[in-house]
Amino acid sequence: MLYGIEARKGAVMLTGEIGCGKTMLSRTLVRQLPIERYEIALITSPSLFEPQEFFRELLYQFGIEASGSKLELVRGLNEYLLSNLKRGKDAVLIIDEAQTIKNDDLFEELRLLLNFQLNDRFLLTLVFIGQPELNKRVNALPQFAQRIGVRFHLSSFDQEGTTRYIEFRLGVAGAEGRQVFSKEALEVIFLTTGGVPRNINKLADLCLLNGFLERKEQVDGDLVNRVAEDFSM
Repeated sequence: MLYGIEARKGAVMLTGEIGCGKTMLSRTLVRQLPIERYEIALITSPSLFEPQEFFRELLYQFGIEASGSKLELVRGLNEYLLSNLKRGKDAVLIIDEAQTIKNDDLFEELRLLLNFQLNDRFLLTLVFIGQPELNKRVNALPQFAQRIGVRFHLSSFDQEGTTRYIEFRLGVAGAEGRQVFSKEALEVIFLTTGGVPRNINKLADLCLLNGFLERKEQVDGDLVNRVAEDFSM
């Protein structure tokens, strides 16, 4: 996503299953973009907006109080983007849960936003984040799909990835180098969670808590199975 924004690819799309860390990545992305160079708008509930309301919200997030017709709102946005260009700034619009956009009219309006260019330079970068069904929505709109410059799908972890993820989280918590989970426990965690980060976090945390209460030196496969059963995971 960072590459797509820095290279001004116009539109970037990230998809992934629930719990794979899409929202966390979007917030990390916002923190990584220097405020002296980027103006950022973040819309997390796109299903709430019809096109005119959407443009009004977009301008509001860019710090502009606006009213009037949709045409007037679009003109205001164009003027804002041109002023950004003069100041050496780029504008980024991040739309989280983009698969919840209710109708195709808003997708068409978003496509038209990519016409805001000067000398082949996009004045606004669109970042779409959503569940896998977003791909189906976009692919059903060929004119819109063709404007997506960068696509990426965030998959769940495999067994090795799950192990490395848990080891990384333990390292951040100060347990680097310690065999807190047995090999069997790590295998059971992967099989139980399907490698989905959110589920891994929940199960591993519960196992650590129960291991502490049972005064275990290491979380084993039996403990993971019991915890998973107790909490219907």
